[in-house]
Amino acid sequence: MSTERPKAYYTAVFLQVSFRAIKQSMAGKASDGLPCWLDTRMLGMLSRELEACSEEVTHPTAAHEALKTAREESDQLLARCPGGLDSTLCHRQLDAILEALTRAIDALSDAPAPADESRWQSASRYLVQGWKRLS
Repeated sequence: MSTERPKAYYTAVFLQVSFRAIKQSMAGKASDGLPCWLDTRMLGMLSRELEACSEEVTHPTAAHEALKTAREESDQLLARCPGGLDSTLCHRQLDAILEALTRAIDALSDAPAPADESRWQSASRYLVQGWKRLS
């Protein structure tokens, strides 16, 4: 068994750092009621990355559930941006995403990395994917 961390762990850390940077760079403070204007393109990119990461992780289940929660919170934030939230609600939404990502990182830090595929497994996966495209 490998002692390396799974790829999803590093993706989750990247996402946590990115969402934290967004939160810290916001012009509005958590206590004011000014409109919150976030970059929807960057939020959309992070949301897609979060979706891919949550689909990649199935075990441990705690990590999968935490990433699913973070993805739902991110989708809600993206649906209301730009200008649909005040700073207080935007900070609250970002806090929920960050908290879920922290739980996922904690769960993934103990998870073993998946074993490398053998040539036969890789070849059979490639053939099955090709067959699915043709049918």
